[in-house]
Amino acid sequence: MQKLSAKLKNTPTDASLVCSSVNLSLNRDQSLSVTDGIKDAKLTDNNLEVNRSQHTGRQDLRLPVKVYVLNMRGQPLMPTTPRNAKKFLKEGKAKVVKRSPFTIQLTVASRERKQEIDFGLDPGFQNVGFSASPDDKEVISGTLKLENGMKKRLDEKRMYRKNRRSKLWYREARFNNRKIKEGWLPPSVQRRLDTHVNLVKRVMKFLPITRVHIESNNFDIQSINNPNIEGKGYQQGDLYGYKNLQSYIISREQGKCQLCGGEYKDGWHLHHIIPRSKGGTDKPSNIALLHKDCHKKLHKEGLSSKLKKSKQHKSETFMNIIRQRLVDDIEKLLPTKVTFGFITNIKRNRLDLEKTHYNDAFVISGAKDQERCNPITIIQKKRNNRCLQLNRKGFNPSIRRQRYNIQPKDLIWVKGKKYISKGTFKYGRYVLFGDMKKKEYFKVNDVEKCFHPGSLVYI
Repeated sequence: MQKLSAKLKNTPTDASLVCSSVNLSLNRDQSLSVTDGIKDAKLTDNNLEVNRSQHTGRQDLRLPVKVYVLNMRGQPLMPTTPRNAKKFLKEGKAKVVKRSPFTIQLTVASRERKQEIDFGLDPGFQNVGFSASPDDKEVISGTLKLENGMKKRLDEKRMYRKNRRSKLWYREARFNNRKIKEGWLPPSVQRRLDTHVNLVKRVMKFLPITRVHIESNNFDIQSINNPNIEGKGYQQGDLYGYKNLQSYIISREQGKCQLCGGEYKDGWHLHHIIPRSKGGTDKPSNIALLHKDCHKKLHKEGLSSKLKKSKQHKSETFMNIIRQRLVDDIEKLLPTKVTFGFITNIKRNRLDLEKTHYNDAFVISGAKDQERCNPITIIQKKRNNRCLQLNRKGFNPSIRRQRYNIQPKDLIWVKGKKYISKGTFKYGRYVLFGDMKKKEYFKVNDVEKCFHPGSLVYI
């Protein structure tokens, strides 16, 4: 942050420009001898009159919220200010059609003047940044936090399916009948890819986007792990020249236990540093070499934190899988331009922006000195709770006979006050809110109205 080299008189504190003196006689281009006769004269500070707060990402953005506008036919127009939207609603020239983001639809004809809007998309494994900017002002920016529970649900589904198949042992196996279609992706990857495309589709419904800019990166994971790799090293891999995985791990650790540091004494055990149940892999970088007694001690006393966790490179692998598919899918919607991470990094540093997903998207969109808007946060949730049966040890199975109307993250109104639902219990007769430990709840019959935000929730 730029600081003044001298204390100035009559310095404004409510302006976003760099502070400077407002005394005209002191700011004239004169020598110090001329100011000697001025009472309480202060030195001038030769700072550039640049609104630096428009570029930095470290300030608190408190600009007005944008209100998005649709014409009479439901087509998107340029957004307006809350003041104009309130005026249109009061005069009956518009109606509210969407709560999040707040969108109105005109009931009268308009000139429908539009500007060219470039939409920047910063893809990611867990967070997606987005920003849209015409020539003068940024109209939307924010971060979408992806829901990462698909693999856990698929593992649970596989467990139940395997249990059912074990009871039907007399039937012929059907595994050979299942064929993988061309272009098939794992469900967890496909859902993330679809979420990126659906985000663009959703924004297109309330903003007249003309172009989409995407950051596409190709990660060399082997080079990340070993910067000196070259030539045949890419084909040989880590286990080349070793009999099995255990012999490679012993050689890598020089025959020492990773927990106690001791040498061989009673046999070696291989331990997953990040458990498979928590997303760990079978890669050698995720395997630790332990003594038999140390392995038991680690599980008994919970000493996993003492092991050095290795990076699993899931985000890099995900981007390598979807990078071209994402560009192809979005090109079917709008003209698309591809950029790269090193270009984004250079431009962001030139604008003195903080490293955030929405700032990256702002740079990706090609914006430079536009006035920023307040970023929003969107979280993704599963639309339905498909767990119809819960098996608790020592209890009978708790079976849900139907899908309940109130789901987590839904907005509910009770006695005129708004609450956020945390879920239901007692066969859907009660709805939770607030602190889960205190069991704060209402009866479902007391709920006056309910709003379902869908799979993307604005917070």
